[in-house]
Amino acid sequence: MALLLGTGVTIGAGAGIADNRMLRAELAQQQGQIAATRRDAQREINALAARMGELQAEANRLNALGERLTRIGQLQDGEFDFNKPVGVGGAGPVRDMAKPELNAGMDQLESQFKASGEQLSVLEALLFNRQIDMNAVPSRAPIANSYITSGFGGRADPFNGGAAFHKGIDFEADVGDPVLAVADGVVSYSGVRSGYGNVVEIDHGNGYVTRYAHNSRLLMKVGELVRAGQEIAKAGSSGRSTGAHVHFEVWESGRVVNPVKFLNQQSPLRG
Repeated sequence: MALLLGTGVTIGAGAGIADNRMLRAELAQQQGQIAATRRDAQREINALAARMGELQAEANRLNALGERLTRIGQLQDGEFDFNKPVGVGGAGPVRDMAKPELNAGMDQLESQFKASGEQLSVLEALLFNRQIDMNAVPSRAPIANSYITSGFGGRADPFNGGAAFHKGIDFEADVGDPVLAVADGVVSYSGVRSGYGNVVEIDHGNGYVTRYAHNSRLLMKVGELVRAGQEIAKAGSSGRSTGAHVHFEVWESGRVVNPVKFLNQQSPLRG
């Protein structure tokens, strides 16, 4: 009896040890599978995070481009505020999103970003070219904080009193006040002209030439590039003049025109 009991205990212990080994092996296998699943899941998360980073970078680029177009188009009235969150909403219920569905949504968003970026880039190029064209058109006064003292066209001659044709407009100025280029261009003449005194002329390359006369001092030489708003001379009363002022003329395709219609046209969206 004792022998039989001992044998049974030995067999039972052996079976228990074998079961424990099997359970530990199964547990180790399951832990390995869980670890592998976690690694696969983390790789997918890292891939999604990288994709999300690319989309965020593209969104930032589009926002920056939109802000630049807003400034170029002078649309800064609050309607195009790219820093303002967009309001969204919707009714439930909400469900879990499957990974294929998420990938499809991100693919669609990437396509939309690409199309929007191409459209905005084309619009930026058009607006930029339009702005360059406008910068080469007389579009501001040749002296700051002044007013017109004599208009364009027929008037009484200030010296002889007879009828005379005034080819430009005169702006009030003091001797030494800065005379400013009204548009981008190249200096085509800088010197003395009969009746005009010290003169600067700027060729804007699109059929327009502007003339600034009666200056006390000239600051530019022939061939120099000037930008709109750049100082080109000092106001004075040289030539046929009764006092300090700026005489301003605009020539269009070889014909003198009234400069008034060009003043204050600073928006690149105006025709």
